This record gives sequence, C-alpha cells and structure tokens, in this order.
Amino acid sequence: MIRILSLLMLVFSSTALSQTLLVLGDSLSAGYQMPAEKSWPALLPPLLEQQKQPTTIVNASISGDTSGNGLARLPVLLEQHKPDFVLIELGANDGLRGFHPKILRNNLSQMINEIQKVGSQPLLMQIEVPPNYGKRYNELFRNTYPSLSKDTNVPLLPFFLIDIIVKPELMMKDGLHPTAQAQPLIAQFMAKHLQPYLNKESSQ
Repeated sequence: MIRILSLLMLVFSSTALSQTLLVLGDSLSAGYQMPAEKSWPALLPPLLEQQKQPTTIVNASISGDTSGNGLARLPVLLEQHKPDFVLIELGANDGLRGFHPKILRNNLSQMINEIQKVGSQPLLMQIEVPPNYGKRYNELFRNTYPSLSKDTNVPLLPFFLIDIIVKPELMMKDGLHPTAQAQPLIAQFMAKHLQPYLNKESSQ
C-alpha cells in the first residue's frame, strides 16, 4: 500500500511540475538557415531539466515576423497549446523596417493582454537593433521594452545576443543572425534568465 501511494505521489508530482513555454519569435529564435533541432529553443529542455524545471518548449517562431505578425498568430497558438508561459521575442524586424516604436509598443501591449486574458504568464525579451536609423530612433526603440515591462508588470529578459553579437565568429556574415555554434550558448543564457520565472506558483 505504501509503495502504491509513493508511486501515485511521484506521478502526481511529475504532472504538477509539467509546464509549457511558448516561444513567439522571429528568425533569431526560429533557427535561421539551420535545422530546427539546432535552434536554441530545441536545446533548452535538458538545461531546464537540470534546473529542476521540466518544461515543454513550443517554438512558434517564424523568420521575418514582425510584432504585428506575432499578434495576428497569437490567439490560435494560445488556443492550440494552452501554454503556462509565453516568451515574446519580437521587434527586430519592426526596427529593421523602420516602424515607429509606438506601433511596436501597441502590438506588444496587445500580445501581453491576450496572454494574460487566458491565464498564461507573458515574458518579454529586450530587443536591440543596429544603429542604422540614428541615436534617437534607437533610444525610442530600446526604451519601448523596459517602459512596457514597468507599465504592465511583466518580466523583462535581457537580449540574448548581447554577448554573442560582439563575437564575429558566432554571427553569420549578415551580422544579424547567430550561427549554429552560438545556439548552445544562447540556450544556456536563456535557461539562466528564465529560471526565476519558470514555476507555476510564481505565475499565479
């Protein structure tokens, strides 16, 4: 009887710990020009397992997506996967196309609202763009993320290329996308910065 109870407790414990993280991103998370299994989201589960945070990762990232594209796709993804957490990694293509930061903020804000409405926890990633559009645009773009994070009380994770982009050997020739060799480093970075948030108790 004790063995049966112990087994049931183990099964219940494993089930209770089960959670899903939806990654809603662009080419930076989609595994640009590489097999999907080499992208950082695919490498993340074993690292989270080591942190005693077993998590199913659903990588819904599409190369070229803007924040508007992500907003349009989000309702179906939430309905289909019912994630506990949603990491929003979008905005790079908005910046590269010179979209006004107000458009970006509005789209991100709507995504956060949609995610919270279904009882999931949104997580926002800081995005940086090349300095092509000048200091003023870059500052407006960059400040969109901490400002929105503060106003919505949503966690802001640091840009995962912050230490990668300064190493040419880890970046593709376009200077925008990380190589396959960079993906394990990004996965380690993300596991570290997701750790404070990936448990159901803190998200409720």
